[in-house]
Amino acid sequence: MGDSNSTFDLHAHIAAIERDGYTVIENFLDPGALAAVRKALASHLGTHRGRNDFEGYKTERVYTLVARDPVFERVVEDSRILGLCDRFLRPGYLLTASQAICIHPGETPQAVHSDDSFYTIPRPRPALSFSTIVAVDPFTADNGGTEVIPGSHIWSDDEVAGTYYGLDDESTDWPGLIDRLLPVEMPAGACLAFVGTLLHRGGANRSRAPRLAFSNQYCQPWARTQENFFLGVPIELVRKMSPRLQQLLGYDIWPPFMGHVTASHPRKALASDFVPPVIADKRRYE
Repeated sequence: MGDSNSTFDLHAHIAAIERDGYTVIENFLDPGALAAVRKALASHLGTHRGRNDFEGYKTERVYTLVARDPVFERVVEDSRILGLCDRFLRPGYLLTASQAICIHPGETPQAVHSDDSFYTIPRPRPALSFSTIVAVDPFTADNGGTEVIPGSHIWSDDEVAGTYYGLDDESTDWPGLIDRLLPVEMPAGACLAFVGTLLHRGGANRSRAPRLAFSNQYCQPWARTQENFFLGVPIELVRKMSPRLQQLLGYDIWPPFMGHVTASHPRKALASDFVPPVIADKRRYE
């Protein structure tokens, strides 16, 4: 798909994330994979725009991306990304969000935020989620590329006060944050990977062309996911996915028993002849 594991320095990327809160994986997708992504997204773009300022009124988002095409299935379980998740999340972590993001000319910048701030556990703390953003178009300082505040992943609650989830007026950012934002400029095919505590935002698109990317996010195995993949991904499609991807979508147990289906392993629900126990029991006694 991109650089092989033999050229991917996992420990160097881990060190960068521990220091700065993020890293950039160059050549994450090769030209063939990029072409497949563009082709898979083509039929979904051009119909919807964001419903609020955070989504972006001039931004298109395609949700539940993991179920849209096999190329996105492969990216979700890419061994390089899972290697990073293995370091920053507990075993059994889940996919929490999977979406494409196309920022059109004239879009304003997002409010500064962190991706796991809706988990209301005091900071500083270890990240409860891990995010990736893959550039389908090059990211620049002018076309809506992601902007980050290096080192903010270890800030306390007081230091992040005034960001998106701490504001009464979401149109205002805490004084001083904007000056510390650093645009992440990277070529098409590169991947920005960062812990969920990092402060960042989608930048303004002051260019004349849209900027296309997609994002997969992962979370701790005990956390509620942003997207409800049990309802969003048809079970007929889940049955065809790899066991690893099925686990990432939640068809697994977080020990000792979180996620069970009436005291059974949730993977049993993927069997073609599965009948929910509440229905089977009712039939048995009718």
